[in-house]
Amino acid sequence: MISLAVAGILAAGAAAAQSRDQIQVAGSSTVLPYASIVAEAFGENFDFPTPVVESGGSSAGLKKFCEGVGLNTIDIANASRKIREKEVAACAENGVTEIIEVRIGYDGIVFASQIDGPAFTEFTPDQWYKAMAAEVPVDGKMVANPAKTWADVDASLPAVEIQAFIPGTKHGTREVFEEKVLLAGCEESGALEAIQATGLDEKAAEKACMAVRTDGASVDIDGDYTETLARIDANPNGVGVFGLAFYENNTDKLKVATMGGVAPSTETIASGEYPVSRPLFFYVKKAHLAEVPGLKEFASFFVSDAVAGPNGPLANYGLVSDPELADTQAMIADEKSM
Repeated sequence: MISLAVAGILAAGAAAAQSRDQIQVAGSSTVLPYASIVAEAFGENFDFPTPVVESGGSSAGLKKFCEGVGLNTIDIANASRKIREKEVAACAENGVTEIIEVRIGYDGIVFASQIDGPAFTEFTPDQWYKAMAAEVPVDGKMVANPAKTWADVDASLPAVEIQAFIPGTKHGTREVFEEKVLLAGCEESGALEAIQATGLDEKAAEKACMAVRTDGASVDIDGDYTETLARIDANPNGVGVFGLAFYENNTDKLKVATMGGVAPSTETIASGEYPVSRPLFFYVKKAHLAEVPGLKEFASFFVSDAVAGPNGPLANYGLVSDPELADTQAMIADEKSM
């Protein structure tokens, strides 16, 4: 719990006459636990109500965020990826023209399975590409992925049916998975070059690399990581894609694999050694700062040293502190938009 003394690092502000009861937040399931911790502490230590924090995925949260300006729209969108240009354009079309981008820190994507299940302890990106690809190049043609077991992919892996539970397409984690695992593995294995040799241009070949099979070997999870964990619980041979923080809070149920020979940890993510890591963000409507009581205070509190710093509660939950946190704090203080 964050004490009143910690909250005292910021000006709490007087409880103003409120035009809306609470700050409204939606988006990334990866950022959800961090935002929930901060929201609870904010409500306990400031003269503002506890913000309402909902999940739904990065894309869904940003879509809601871009619906317009006004107290009938959300104030903050959490995202496990940067906002896309087309989303910025959609925001602008609906009057959301000034957006403050806040990077809260870093997280890693891990590959975990039942703690007493098959020996999924070491993976490489090319193994995941070969297991997940919808089609693979064979003799100059693209054919349906023939791999049925992990051993079909690589003899060093367990000879059990491929059953992977990966983030659905509305989650920011999916984009990172596609680019840093599937595309990277496609390139490492030589498949990207072989796909281009079938007549596809580079963009189309990369898209083919990231196209996931739909024959049941891979299952999209549209909910949060608790749903992925439930699937793993029910499938002894299953492997799931999780955020590092979620895994670290479920080590009694899950074991994690290395990726490219590197074990995921706050240290390896902070150093950049672990290959599947990403920055985490939230986005604030600048127009709402003057309309929603406590919004600026909440944003500032979220990225304060005492909360998001290396010794804060978010780090204890698994967030890798941003070495440029002071710059982010100054940006919020100055209300600097993108």
